[in-house]
Amino acid sequence: MFDRTTFQMSPTSDLLAAALAQSGFHPRLPQQRRLYEAAKAAIHQQRLGAGSKLPSSRDLARDLGIARNTVIAAFEQLAAEGYVVSAKGSGTYVADLQAHSASMRGVGAVPQGRSAARGGSTHGAMASGATATIARPVRLSRRGQELSAAAGPQFEIQPFAPGEPDFSSFPFKLWQRLQNRIWREARNDLLDYGQSGGHLPLRQAITEYLRISRSVKVEVDQVLITAGTQQSLDLCAQLLADAGDTAWVEDPCYWGARRVFNARELKLRPITVDSDGMALDETDLATKPRLIYVTPSHQYPTGAVMSLARRRDLLDVAVRKDAWILEDDYDSEFRYTGRPLAALQGLDTDDRVLYMGTFSKVLYPGIKVGYLVVPPALIPAFRSALYDLQRPGQLTVQATLADFITLGHFTTHVRKIRQTYGARRELLRHMLAQQLPLNVSISKEESGLHLVVELPDSVDDVALAQRAATLGISVKALSTYYLKPQVRRGLLVGYAYCTPEQITDYGRQLGALIAAEVAA
Repeated sequence: MFDRTTFQMSPTSDLLAAALAQSGFHPRLPQQRRLYEAAKAAIHQQRLGAGSKLPSSRDLARDLGIARNTVIAAFEQLAAEGYVVSAKGSGTYVADLQAHSASMRGVGAVPQGRSAARGGSTHGAMASGATATIARPVRLSRRGQELSAAAGPQFEIQPFAPGEPDFSSFPFKLWQRLQNRIWREARNDLLDYGQSGGHLPLRQAITEYLRISRSVKVEVDQVLITAGTQQSLDLCAQLLADAGDTAWVEDPCYWGARRVFNARELKLRPITVDSDGMALDETDLATKPRLIYVTPSHQYPTGAVMSLARRRDLLDVAVRKDAWILEDDYDSEFRYTGRPLAALQGLDTDDRVLYMGTFSKVLYPGIKVGYLVVPPALIPAFRSALYDLQRPGQLTVQATLADFITLGHFTTHVRKIRQTYGARRELLRHMLAQQLPLNVSISKEESGLHLVVELPDSVDDVALAQRAATLGISVKALSTYYLKPQVRRGLLVGYAYCTPEQITDYGRQLGALIAAEVAA
């Protein structure tokens, strides 16, 4: 691009010409910006060392074959950002960035004219062409280390991934019509963040739905629209507990709740879960929780349902301990026999329960709309915090969802997918039961989006899940959900995000894999 044969170019001009000839620049980038970026990169990489004198604007323009005004504009930008300094009558020099950084830290500066990284001459730094960039280790906070250890790609959607709905059955065209109508109304109020806990018609629709289907005692003002269960849990942890406070959690426990509580520096007290739900013993009762996290209607991941006696006892404990119960009702819509079970919140007479649900399971994950029902005394604090901390927004989506519910489409959709998932559940049970040995059992709970295949204690369920992954099957090891060392072995096998053909094929493969592992 640049002709280097007509003149004997200076080393600096030659370096910049080589940088400009590289293909890394966007083709539409202005020439002065290209020169500025090339010079800045050379300074950062110390190919242009501190104290290096730059060619005059006239000489550099001639060497590079560009307009002098282009060079002047690039030099002015470099000077404005502190990369170069000009001395009247002497020229333009590369600034000593290391010395400036050191002075800002209060330590000794590197002498002018010396290479900050190597202590050698400027010419030596340029001639070597070496980069002095040093990769420094990244320091994360304890919270950051905990969060970065999350499961990540292993939760990608694949056949048998637990907890994933079949959002391919979502009524796209119907939703689009409702959403288009909202946009045609051109309402300015739907473009704001939303300061009152969410779109009022949606909160009204949720209130009515929870009263009828879940026996929740709720008024409209108690309902807050959140970005899902994770945000609901985080709000509760921030507003109701301090770092170092104790949170009772089910054992095994939903990994997302554990992440939130660990990130907020709460001490987790794992409480054993049996067939009747959370089972408190004397050592548990000797501790004082601030939060109690439960999934009483369908415990995740075991599927246990908390008995009425346990529910009443837990409410009494919360009052005595001055604790808050966080009830996560994540998949109550998916009960395949009989009516959905009543919520724990409906039994609460002392306003100790915060109830949360989500539309991510029943509609599609990316909708990121959930709800949190708080006791009356907490309404002002939670509404204010939701607005100040989260700036929720998405009011057009909330308005569309409100219409989807009030016009009866939500009920129709739930009924349809409940029938679909129920049939897939039975097919999966059938395919697995054909091959599993007698010492392997399948959970019998008639709800949720996954089955639990319970394995003998001698079987390494983590290794078994990894072997299944090589077949393209994403099952989860039950033992990984426990906090205590005493664990049960098993696999969580989802069936919602699978066609009948996939369930037949992969179910046969998974059953054979489990049978071979147990027999080994």
